[in-house]
Amino acid sequence: MKRYLDEPVLKDLATKMVVLTGPRQVGKTTLARQLMHEFGSAQYLNWDVLPDRGVMQRQSWNPRAKLLVMDEIHKMRGWKGWLKGVVDGRSTGQAILVTGSARMETFRQGGDSLAGRYFAFRLHPFSVREWCELRQMEPAAALDHLLERGGFPEPCLADNLVDADRWRTQYINDLIREDVLEFSRLQEINTMRLFVELLRERVGSPLSLASMARDLAVSPATLKRYLDILQALFIVFTVQPWHRNIARAILRSPTVYFFETGLVRGDQGVRLENAVAGMLLKHAHFLQDSTGKMYGLHYIRTKDGAEVDFALSEEGKLTHLVECKLGDNKPHRGLSRFAGEFPDAETAQIVYRLRQEEFLNGIRITDAANWLAGLSA
Repeated sequence: MKRYLDEPVLKDLATKMVVLTGPRQVGKTTLARQLMHEFGSAQYLNWDVLPDRGVMQRQSWNPRAKLLVMDEIHKMRGWKGWLKGVVDGRSTGQAILVTGSARMETFRQGGDSLAGRYFAFRLHPFSVREWCELRQMEPAAALDHLLERGGFPEPCLADNLVDADRWRTQYINDLIREDVLEFSRLQEINTMRLFVELLRERVGSPLSLASMARDLAVSPATLKRYLDILQALFIVFTVQPWHRNIARAILRSPTVYFFETGLVRGDQGVRLENAVAGMLLKHAHFLQDSTGKMYGLHYIRTKDGAEVDFALSEEGKLTHLVECKLGDNKPHRGLSRFAGEFPDAETAQIVYRLRQEEFLNGIRITDAANWLAGLSA
């Protein structure tokens, strides 16, 4: 099953180590194994498999392997320094692909031990564009499928909705029970589970950790740590408010969304907003990872109540203002206001059930599925 990152990763493997991160079961291992077929010889090693772990510790893999794939090495103590040695000492012409989920993002968070030695990509769930290309499907049908199933490969490809729902229940239980323990103590698991349940009902709303902390009888600092863990595990992501002063933006409340839309509790409008958020983040991450430029996903909300669901930025400048609606084709008040304040930004109101596309007051009112199919990934 070809994924949207196959070709960019293959291209970069010719010159540097590639680090591939993303949520569990999003398809990283499948992508890696597919790329192995592009090389004359390749070897796959997983830290969680004891024989593979021994090979990695002894560094006794095949020196003639044209591609070396290493999975879950973030679980190795001192893995960053170890990996630096592997990269510097690899055989001539040997490509290295490293995959993982939690903690692998620390590649981006400082330290120069691997500086200049790698390119990084983040693999996301299926989007409208990718599902259309994979299944030769019209955008409207693709969006309906993703709203029902979510974008992860297994529920997307499941024979029926029951199997998709069973996968989803097991997925979140395993993440909290197993992966969270890498970051926290066993006695915190129940509180973490309750926190996730609250977040499932607050998708798209400004996040008040102080209010939720009172409900859960813990401190806001504890919930902030839990939120950081959930982001590190690629369970949720936050969208920060746009402000020309970045420091001020960080101080204001973010909104939270799930990588797996199927985990959202809410009506079709909330699920649509979550799905759009995920696809916009995928678009921004793909452009950032493939070009090296800074792309960002934000929202806009002012004290007087004017708001826009999403804003995209490039190198610190707003490029798109996006409002998503289920069926309302009347120009959104906040979108109209900010279209005037940011005249250089493309302004779109994307509507799930749209009868007629229009251009009103500088706002493009357009079909949501077709607009999402035009994103970069």
